[in-house]
Amino acid sequence: MHDDTNLTVGRATRVLNERVSAAIYSSAVPLSVSAHALAGKPITPEVGLALEFTPFEVDSAWGPAWGTTWFKLTGSVPAEWAGRRVEARVDLGFDTNMTGFQCEALAYRADGTPVKSINPRNQWIPIADAAEGGEPIELYLEAASNPVLLDYHPFLPTQEGDIETSSPKPLYRARRMELAVFEPEVFELSLDLEVLLGLQAELPASEPRRMRILQALDNALDSLDLQRIVETASEARAQLRDVLDSPAEASSHRIAAIGHAHIDSAWLWPLRETIRKVARTASSMTELIDRDPDFLYGMSSAQQYEWIKQHRPEVYARVKDAVEHGRFLPLGGMWVESDTVMPTGESLARQFAYGQRFFEREFGVRSKGVWLPDSFGYSPALPQLMRRAGFEWFFTQKISWNQRNVFPHHSFLWEGIDGSRVFTHFPPMDTYSSELSGAEVAKSSRQFRENRVASRSIAPVGWGDGGGGTTREMTGKARRLANLEGSARVAWQHPDDFFDEARAELTDPAVWVGELYLELHRGTLTSQHATKAGNRRAEQALIEAELWAATAAVREGFAYPYDEIDRLWKLLLLHQFHDILPGTSIAWVHREAAAALAGVVSDAQAIAADARRTLVGEGNRELVFSPSSVAGPVPLGAAPAAASAPAVSLTERDGGFVLANEQVSIVVSREGLITSAIDAATGRDAIPQGMAANLLQLHQDFPNMWDAWDIDRFYRNRVDDLRGVESLSATVTDGVAHVTVERTFSQSSVRQTISLAPGAKTVVLRSEIDWHETEKLLKLAFPLHVHAAHTEAETQFGFHARPTHVNTSWEAAKFETSMHRFVLVREPDFGVALVNDSVYGYDTARDSTDAGVTTTVRLSLLRAPRFPDPETDHGTHVITTGLVIGADPQSATAAGIEMNAPATAVTGAHEVQPVVSVTGDGIVISSVKLADDRSGDVIVRVYESLGRRVSGRLDVGFENGGIREVSLIEDDVDDARTGEDLSLTPFEVRTLRITR
Repeated sequence: MHDDTNLTVGRATRVLNERVSAAIYSSAVPLSVSAHALAGKPITPEVGLALEFTPFEVDSAWGPAWGTTWFKLTGSVPAEWAGRRVEARVDLGFDTNMTGFQCEALAYRADGTPVKSINPRNQWIPIADAAEGGEPIELYLEAASNPVLLDYHPFLPTQEGDIETSSPKPLYRARRMELAVFEPEVFELSLDLEVLLGLQAELPASEPRRMRILQALDNALDSLDLQRIVETASEARAQLRDVLDSPAEASSHRIAAIGHAHIDSAWLWPLRETIRKVARTASSMTELIDRDPDFLYGMSSAQQYEWIKQHRPEVYARVKDAVEHGRFLPLGGMWVESDTVMPTGESLARQFAYGQRFFEREFGVRSKGVWLPDSFGYSPALPQLMRRAGFEWFFTQKISWNQRNVFPHHSFLWEGIDGSRVFTHFPPMDTYSSELSGAEVAKSSRQFRENRVASRSIAPVGWGDGGGGTTREMTGKARRLANLEGSARVAWQHPDDFFDEARAELTDPAVWVGELYLELHRGTLTSQHATKAGNRRAEQALIEAELWAATAAVREGFAYPYDEIDRLWKLLLLHQFHDILPGTSIAWVHREAAAALAGVVSDAQAIAADARRTLVGEGNRELVFSPSSVAGPVPLGAAPAAASAPAVSLTERDGGFVLANEQVSIVVSREGLITSAIDAATGRDAIPQGMAANLLQLHQDFPNMWDAWDIDRFYRNRVDDLRGVESLSATVTDGVAHVTVERTFSQSSVRQTISLAPGAKTVVLRSEIDWHETEKLLKLAFPLHVHAAHTEAETQFGFHARPTHVNTSWEAAKFETSMHRFVLVREPDFGVALVNDSVYGYDTARDSTDAGVTTTVRLSLLRAPRFPDPETDHGTHVITTGLVIGADPQSATAAGIEMNAPATAVTGAHEVQPVVSVTGDGIVISSVKLADDRSGDVIVRVYESLGRRVSGRLDVGFENGGIREVSLIEDDVDDARTGEDLSLTPFEVRTLRITR
């Protein structure tokens, strides 16, 4: 008997790694290889298989960055291999530590049938389970030479992230292309050893179970002839049978495994490459489904399914068949796994609507839950939106990445700003790319925070991002872990079934209220401003296109452009993916995103313009179309009223200027800073005495890791106040007073115009910034003479209150937080809001002086990280912000909408009455459109914006067959409220269908 634990473990580990794994393939013969390197974009398989190929020597270099090389492999199975399992082995020059982040390939047979992907963890192609001997082999590989950009930390700036700047130098050297005999018994022995080594490492040192495993390992290794591993593998496995057959305890933790391959729809590769990554992975997963009768694979993102359908119909046919048999599971019910912090509520509603509609049309299924493992924090509006879209559960794991605070639950109820709750699960394994290692399985049992009252968790199993998904090694480990003493029990299970069982056993779950804030990746609210600005404008342009097209359809019989609107929404939703909108992708992705979003804006505006022309007819009357609906009926197409507000005065003072109307008086200093902002109604000055707002501040911004993603707290330790002025001037144009200040700083410059219009309480600040910084963060600071206990930042369909103090570690961690169109600070009778047209990040600080508490709000304008895009945001940006003096939630909401949805002036023959309008303080119309089912019915979405109970009315301006409530995605609902009377609870969202 052996009693030296370390000796046994070391012996088993070396034998496994150096001898057993190496003997999984026993005999090999080289294949003949030829190749064709493409000069441009990828081509279809039909074209690829018909290329002319030239001889290629194994161990030769191939593949410049972003290139595609087609390889042709030919040969024949040796006659003496008859009856043996034969596979092709291909190593394109892989680094197994970088799975999913390097070269990949999809293998095809000679008839064009896709087989499976080739990647670092999946270097084999099935040839024959029992070869006949002598059969000819002809395979084709569509190999993508994607550059390795996510190298070992530190992440170094690289020009390889855009095809326009990448090097033509070959990146890879093909090491192996051969036929080989696969030895099943040796493969099974390797898994036996791996599972037992992983299990014993997690058991207590003196645990009898561990001792028996170690003894069994010694016995097995004593039975294994290292020079005759194939011949003695069965004998070695027999020595392990007892410890592998020993059943798990009845109280063992239960792990619901689901095959998974988290494929970012774009990140360190462009969209065009994701299309191929998805096809490769789906082909491998359908192949594994065919081989393993227990295996279940789940894939989210309707967009990715549509890509396969469009670009790889042969793969899609296999996917559809596997879905029909309940083995390939559409998950999540969203168009893509989007960011959920920055998109509007309408965008999230459309993520659900387009996702669920695709799954139902293509597969006859709906997702019951939202599967979103990797987004960068989760809006507190999301629980209501999920529930109103018909979802029952929510899954993520990203909050396990928190820098400071450990989240206290794994299975719980998440409550949103309106009080809606959704059952939520975080896997205690803390990963969405599990290998089912001993450490991961043990971690699930050990960390599960509901262990006293519940017994189960989820494990998403598989390599992501083109790493090929679940492997046969993982399914082999799952079989061994199904009922193994000392381990959690693992079983493949549909997430719907897991959530049903989890809810049944957790009868009184804990409740988490408010946002799921990720204490990491705070820079994603600011990086790649052009993408974010394009997103904001595209969202608004589509809402307006739907509004005016629906109005014209009802009033004038206008042909509502369903297909074009669908196309534009899908394009926008794709670019809200959680590595595009957050600004964390390579330069190529963001270059294309800016162009795509500009196209959405242009095409949506064209739809709106056509509809407006149809509505007003030909004529010379000056008319205004306003999409705003924050304060009751909207005068669509009404002629602009004559300006009745007194003109703005503009006077010089101490080298600066004073701008004043009957609402506010603003002092701009000789430094171009706002040193006073007096509300005429109360006499309150919003700016603390001796302080200055509209102050640009430049910080050093070099996080410890994840450059484009992170802002680390220590950035605050160094700051330069940008007070230098190149020029300061003032003018009054069309009754609006403007002060223009020009500054240069570091490598950049800014031209800012400070404007005050007649009757306005908002000072508008238009900043044109020519930005060429490196590792810097630009903030715009507003110290405010307001004692605010909270900031109130707009989120989807409402606002979210966050403390301005840092009493707890949870509050201290929120040193950079999110907003949509406004953030408000207020006392009971006075407040100040900051509104914007393209900003999402801000921070808050409190100070106490003799004059009282000061609340400083700083908007995050631009960043300059160097990875993954070394020239992030270089260029010119126009960012418009506004200071609303004497604000409350209603005026802040109105000012934010007005800045983002300005009125449009047209000429025409006649006015137009709105198709719908609302009464009731705080009730906002979010969208007006025609129903997705193309029935011609009108859909109106409203929400309560002030956080209080309110009653009101929806007035319909056309003959109709009644009003009834439907779901967020326009399904009929049980006990639907009907009629025009509205009664809304705080931040409630309601979707109403008006029958025509």
